Amino acid sequence: MAENRLAGRTAVVTGAGSGMGRSIGELFAREGCAVVLADYNEKTVQETAEIIKKNGHKAMAIRTDVSDLKQVEKMIDAAVDNFGGLDILVNNAGVFDESKLVTESDEASWDKVLDVNLKGPFWACKHAIPHMLKKGRGAIVNVSSIAGLIGGAGGAAYTASKHGLIGLTKQMAVSYGPQGIKVNVICPGAIVTGMLPREQAEDLDNPYRAKFLSVPAARVGEASEIAFAALFLAGDESDFIHGQSLVVDGGWVIQA
Repeated sequence: MAENRLAGRTAVVTGAGSGMGRSIGELFAREGCAVVLADYNEKTVQETAEIIKKNGHKAMAIRTDVSDLKQVEKMIDAAVDNFGGLDILVNNAGVFDESKLVTESDEASWDKVLDVNLKGPFWACKHAIPHMLKKGRGAIVNVSSIAGLIGGAGGAAYTASKHGLIGLTKQMAVSYGPQGIKVNVICPGAIVTGMLPREQAEDLDNPYRAKFLSVPAARVGEASEIAFAALFLAGDESDFIHGQSLVVDGGWVIQA
């Protein structure tokens, strides 16, 4: 893999306080990108920034609730004001719904999941795209889930939000691709993150463990594997890829 594939570029990565977002931020920085790291957890996102800066790379952290329009505007402005522009947006922040069915969900829990998982990326794209249009080039990488492709990998709100994010990705790809902005989405399967801690994934008594291991890869995925997928979609090698769902799930959804 070539080095400095993102040299001279600036990226915003949401949900960067841990898991996939932290891995994406670290990898992008190693590839020469200045990264603005956003997360609702100020402590953990500051830790991510410090890790990156200690390795000699450019990073800044900003506490952001992506469901809040004003905070999202501030996040995008931070990239432009501190690093001179915006080239890449990774909408990774997300929350789970504990696999609640429709009959188990209430309005508050439904709204929270949709606000973070779907409205958040909408707000971020709305305010990032004008800066990309000024440059005539940009890359947006949304992080959905295999729950955005099938009906059995999450609850009602989570599944609806992740399907919606794939639809939003396709619509934006059609609208902004001709103006130099590519928009794609990653659909992770079972990945070791805050939503699926390693001890839970490896717990022999976990009722879902058999499903995790039944995929062709016979294991759960690592956050770094999602980071490399994001790097590919953000970099130049994927410039002819628009509106696509890159499934990184160990083969989960190909099984009947």
